[in-house]
Amino acid sequence: MNPNFLNTPIDYLKRVGPQRATLLKQELGIHYYKDLINFFPNKYIDKTNYYKINQLHRNSAEVQIVGKIVHLKMVEQKRGKRLVATFIDDTGEMELVWFKGHKWIKDSIKLNTPYVVYGKCNWFNGTFSLPHPEMELLEDHKASLKTAMQPVYPSTEKLTKMGITNRVMNQLIQELFRESGGKFYDTLPKYLLEELKLMNKAESLFNIHFPRTTQKLAQAQYRLKFEELFYIQLQLILKNLIRKQKIKGYTFDQVGVLFNDFYANHLPFDLTNAQKRVIKEIRKDLGSNAQMNRLLQGDVGSGKTIVALLSALLAIDNGFQACIMAPTEILATQHYNGLLELVEKLPINIRLLTGSTKTAERKEIHEALLDGSLHILIGTHAILEDKVQFNNLGLAIIDEQHRFGVAQRAKLWHKNDIPPHVLVMTATPIPRTLAMSLYGDLDISVIDELPPGRKPIKTVHRYDSNRLKVFQFIRDEIALGRQVYIVYPLIQESETLDYKDLMDGYESIARDFPAPKYQISIVHGQMKPADKDVEMERFVRGETQIMVATTVIEVGVNVPNASVMIIESAERFGLSQLHQLRGRVGRGAEQSYCILMTSHKLSDDSKTRLETMVRTNDGFEIAEVDLKLRGPGDIMGTQQSGVLNLRIADIVKDNDILKAARYYAMKLLKNDPNLRLEENKVVLNTYKKIQANKTIWNYIS
Repeated sequence: MNPNFLNTPIDYLKRVGPQRATLLKQELGIHYYKDLINFFPNKYIDKTNYYKINQLHRNSAEVQIVGKIVHLKMVEQKRGKRLVATFIDDTGEMELVWFKGHKWIKDSIKLNTPYVVYGKCNWFNGTFSLPHPEMELLEDHKASLKTAMQPVYPSTEKLTKMGITNRVMNQLIQELFRESGGKFYDTLPKYLLEELKLMNKAESLFNIHFPRTTQKLAQAQYRLKFEELFYIQLQLILKNLIRKQKIKGYTFDQVGVLFNDFYANHLPFDLTNAQKRVIKEIRKDLGSNAQMNRLLQGDVGSGKTIVALLSALLAIDNGFQACIMAPTEILATQHYNGLLELVEKLPINIRLLTGSTKTAERKEIHEALLDGSLHILIGTHAILEDKVQFNNLGLAIIDEQHRFGVAQRAKLWHKNDIPPHVLVMTATPIPRTLAMSLYGDLDISVIDELPPGRKPIKTVHRYDSNRLKVFQFIRDEIALGRQVYIVYPLIQESETLDYKDLMDGYESIARDFPAPKYQISIVHGQMKPADKDVEMERFVRGETQIMVATTVIEVGVNVPNASVMIIESAERFGLSQLHQLRGRVGRGAEQSYCILMTSHKLSDDSKTRLETMVRTNDGFEIAEVDLKLRGPGDIMGTQQSGVLNLRIADIVKDNDILKAARYYAMKLLKNDPNLRLEENKVVLNTYKKIQANKTIWNYIS
């Protein structure tokens, strides 16, 4: 086969033509032969059975029948007409029905000629019928590539409307196989195919489109999934290796006065073993001469802030500045207040820069950054503005990084000639599966234990009918001097509805918890930031016992005295959001509670989410369940979903294949880091094509 065969534009394939080519490009992104060969079916239909008309049952199953059309007629109906064909075999007769495309169908049908028809069987007016059946002349059916499993390809309404049906897609792929002679180059080394007993490339492509048996289909799917995940892992691991070789970082070789003084004299509590382990990993990175690129995962309340501070002190001890960037003003302000308190006895200058920082104060900050007298800058996206120039930024810490786009993060890198070390923090536990695929090029640290003395939060699920008991429980907790959050869902499409829910809830709570005995704060997205801050402050200072809020409190509020979190309409929240909200309580030494309130009407997914929350406090276990329920794209948000735009593999269902792919990619690179060995030539060539195409799939075959 000509090596450039697969780069042939789709316009040149027999049966395509200009109009079809345009549609295939616009609707399915099929521009070249290689796109078509890698356009895989999303399901298969078993067409091994041929039914007789007298064997049909009233069960709306999909059936395949051989017979002849003996008569055609147009039937008037309330709206328009329908075309009805009388279809017979040697056991009886039935109808084939079309509600659209009458003229084209009428002109193309051959009477008294054997056809194979396939469709969903209906029972109407005492007769079986197939609406809009798939049809093929028996002669063509026998000549086409025989397969027990009929592939079904992804499609769009526009394609179907324009006559590019599943059958047409099947014919185009058959044509491509004829032109290629079924020869496709392998992209995996021979020794790997032998060791893993994998099907070769040509055979697996044939069996994914025209499977002979279910066993052959399974082997083809495994091979193609392995290959896709193998090259993703290879790219990520190589990216990490190359970055460490090429991108030099500042070497922080001093563990100096500030770090040692703080560690010995000002730590407010003993570090957990997990925190100590993570700090050791960070110190090792900062001491090497490569740029650190580390992801720090830790559940809500696991103590990431203290790790961030100790890392910043290492930078300052070595004569550098640090910055901490958070996605919201609330979170940035909380980091600022928290750090200010921790370093009050140290000679360190910390400032806060957000959208609401006044012009005069901004000017001061800009000057202090440039002359180096400002050590740590904490802020929101405001840090990324071009005006914000550092004297020597050595460490950039990004909190909840999946909320920042790639371009935004790149701006931080260019604040210096040499990129700063980067520590990315997240309280959203990322399942290991996803971390391997999304952040395989980052080094990952995990704080997997909570500080001592923290009691696990007790979580219960209660229906609306138990509300009186729940209110009594709130009274009892307030009588013990505790505070309570009551959170209502926020669905952005319908702010008016949310506001109404919140206000209705607020009024009923105000009736049951009347002033002056009880004081209530209210916070929602439609309030001015200043008013929001006043209400938050009242709750923080303990002047109000109940905080009624929408999810604005999901991140950033730290009130150790709040011991009860009530989540209204909990079925309307995602798992990670429920877990984040629950993490707002349990910050003091007292026992804390999370009560999930719902109606009785719950979907299966909602039940799974609620049962998971009641069963476990482990953020990583919760994240695994969330991944299974929602899929990878949703969890990471739009910035990351492109990375996982996979053609055939599914990183949740194919977790075992992913692990194997990563293992073999690492093993290969350990033995041959530059892909110089003859046996890995095929891997090097494929990798180069991926890099050139900036895509994972187009090159493969």
